[in-house]
Amino acid sequence: MRAPQRGAGPAEVGPTRAGTTLGARHLYVHLPFCVHRCGYCDFVTAVGKRGEHGSYVDALLAELALERHLLADEVATIFVGGGTPTFTEPAALARLLAALPAAAEVTVEANPETVTPELAALLREHGVNRVSLGAQSFQPHLLEVLERRATPATVRAAVPILRAAGFDNLSLDLIYGIPGQTASDLARDLDEALALEPEHLSCYELEAKPGTRFTHAYGDELARQADAMEGYFETVVETLTAAGYRWYETASFCRPDSYRELRAQHNLGYWLGRDYLGIGVGAVSTVSGLRWRNAPSVARYTTALARGQRPPRELEPLDADVQARERVLLGLRLDEPLPTAGLQGALDDEAVERLEGLGLARTRDNGSLELTTRGRFLGGGVTAELLADSPS
Repeated sequence: MRAPQRGAGPAEVGPTRAGTTLGARHLYVHLPFCVHRCGYCDFVTAVGKRGEHGSYVDALLAELALERHLLADEVATIFVGGGTPTFTEPAALARLLAALPAAAEVTVEANPETVTPELAALLREHGVNRVSLGAQSFQPHLLEVLERRATPATVRAAVPILRAAGFDNLSLDLIYGIPGQTASDLARDLDEALALEPEHLSCYELEAKPGTRFTHAYGDELARQADAMEGYFETVVETLTAAGYRWYETASFCRPDSYRELRAQHNLGYWLGRDYLGIGVGAVSTVSGLRWRNAPSVARYTTALARGQRPPRELEPLDADVQARERVLLGLRLDEPLPTAGLQGALDDEAVERLEGLGLARTRDNGSLELTTRGRFLGGGVTAELLADSPS
């Protein structure tokens, strides 16, 4: 492999102290392959292409080698997302996992229909200690609308397979606001999910991008569901908190545990504004005030790295104002107060006072800021009100 080209990417990025790179402690790895592209999906995916899985992993490992200096010596979290990472050809997946640095939390996304005893054993043998299972729903008619390949029985069966392999940190993803979904459908989905006793639940409202085939097929029903979304959100929060889960982030819930941390540590890195490195087609990185996104073409990605070059990228310098505003937007998603030291320029003092008067926000004695429960239900709209106008 030829030496990396100067100017082809952020080769010299990285905070330093006494000449030593501190580095990002969070690594995202993107495996784009899926057996089928669901109509609502807007992630960077590639259908099938089993013959390209090995060469894609070659490219991933080449990119990791080029950017390894951006990572800390001790990596805290790794998240392998997709696509459907567990659709990746097993030998290629095993080779990738074996080459990744060690980390305290290593998560792999999985679709239920891909979970077999053999897959679960492969993941465990290669250092994975957390699985995020894309259940989405337990209702056959809703899985059909979402174009998911799993059946409710497949979703239910995946969890005991993973448990038998030794996984004691599982997350389930659910979607609400699906065309045709009713409040009783959502209640049944939540009951089914709780019966499986996952350590973590992520519950997302369906977002269908304008112009997709999904919005063409279900446009009127999506509009109806939008009117019901607030009620669905409250149902999710009330049901899961009543079951003892901590609502620690807008869409995330975890079981309390006196002996270990069950919040998603990788995602916490994003919400707390920490640096992270992303590798793979379409992957995003944010390191030392610079953000870049790899181009969303598998062919361009693998070709560049086979030549010893960084993949084509879009670079975005982040000035202090942008970083502060993002810190507010992301930090107020959490159930812990946001320290505002250094963020005052990003906050509108009059808006803070007004929203406090409305019972939507609260300033602590130490100056930190948090949303009240009512404010959290209203979410992004409240946070947007708190932001000061961006300087021109």
